[in-house]
Amino acid sequence: MKRKDFIKTSSLLIAGGALAPYMSCDTKNTSGTRTNRAGNYTYKAENYFEPSTVEELQQLVKKPGKQKALGSRHCFNDLADSPENQISTRHLNKMLPLDVAAKTVTVEGGARYGDFAAELDSHGYALHNLASLPHITVAGACTTATHGSGVKLGNLATQVMAMQIVTPQGDIVNIDKSHPDFFGLVVGLGAIGIITNMTLEVQKAFEVAQHVFQELPLTALEGHFDEIMSSGYSVSLFTNWLDKKISQVWVKRRTDEKFAELGNDFFGSKAATKNLHPIVEMSAENCTDQLGVPGPWYNRLPHFKMGFTPSGGKELQSEFFIPRHYAVDAILAIEKKKDLINPQLLISEIRTIAADELWMSPCYHQDSVAIHFTWKQNPAEVSKLIPVIESELQPYQVKPHWGKLFSMKPGMIHERYEKFPDFLKLVKKYDPEGKFRNHYLDLNIYSS
Repeated sequence: MKRKDFIKTSSLLIAGGALAPYMSCDTKNTSGTRTNRAGNYTYKAENYFEPSTVEELQQLVKKPGKQKALGSRHCFNDLADSPENQISTRHLNKMLPLDVAAKTVTVEGGARYGDFAAELDSHGYALHNLASLPHITVAGACTTATHGSGVKLGNLATQVMAMQIVTPQGDIVNIDKSHPDFFGLVVGLGAIGIITNMTLEVQKAFEVAQHVFQELPLTALEGHFDEIMSSGYSVSLFTNWLDKKISQVWVKRRTDEKFAELGNDFFGSKAATKNLHPIVEMSAENCTDQLGVPGPWYNRLPHFKMGFTPSGGKELQSEFFIPRHYAVDAILAIEKKKDLINPQLLISEIRTIAADELWMSPCYHQDSVAIHFTWKQNPAEVSKLIPVIESELQPYQVKPHWGKLFSMKPGMIHERYEKFPDFLKLVKKYDPEGKFRNHYLDLNIYSS
């Protein structure tokens, strides 16, 4: 790759885009450097604030200059950066009283799933699904359409029943499903306002048993992909793309639902005899319990425990969504590039997500499969690989995860989103002066 092409690609990766320690910051820091959680991106915002109340947040937003909300710092690109002011929501992290009649729970904008899941369970309620990590904020996960896995389960934003935002004028606006803009605002990419709380749909608490199988032949996917991915409430495939095998299959089953017995031989893979980390060489101490031992939903649906650092080192992440009917062809296309991919890879994960109605969700009106890459933190090498992967997936209507690394051109992304023109109108309606604009939005949303 020529130097000028490398510089251009690297810039796109940062603007477009498991697991390093959470990094704390001072109450207000206008000097020194601050990075995202993985350490691959250094924020450029001159000022950093940590309001303790919504009223304080409103006053900050009313001040002149560009503003941007910052959550758990899990984005791998500059989506949450600002040319001037970052406003952390880390102190707005409470779960508000449960509404049993409506079957909803409201949490503040800085609450991470792991902060309130056990408390919600203690009241006898659960969320329908969780992501691989409980360390991410609800607001950040929903505004980027982050997801777990499950052929019948929508992404985490599909749990949202209502939300409260602070507008560019510093006003409070409450939006629920009766609002005409609701489905355009939930996956809002931080372009609309700062989320101060979200109201989520809940259901009766349930338990999950997690079973792991090793060395699934890749050929098993060709005739049985849907059957494999439907074998549990939530199913994930982990692979390093070598030896024509899926390294591990994680099958998560609700104990209140009936499934066929898994046995010790699952489509040619063998049941694990001990708890495993997705990267088999690593200790499983950080991972949620397996071997079919039932446990509460919040301690089985994520792969990693809240109380632990999910991995031992820093990393990069990218992820790509394709329509589910293309899944096997897309997986086989990527497998052909294994010799390029594997040297820079820690692990890949393949998951399913059900279709939804959210305009900027990659799963809008489309059952999807997500192919995720957890990379070694070698930016130069990874920046060369991501365009290769995107090129292989182009025939399958690929879309990138909004909060991870990608290099796709904005025009191509816009074409993949049926409601993009309507979303752009909404953004300009809610933020006519561009208070929440930043480099990421200028490139990926506002550019023609």
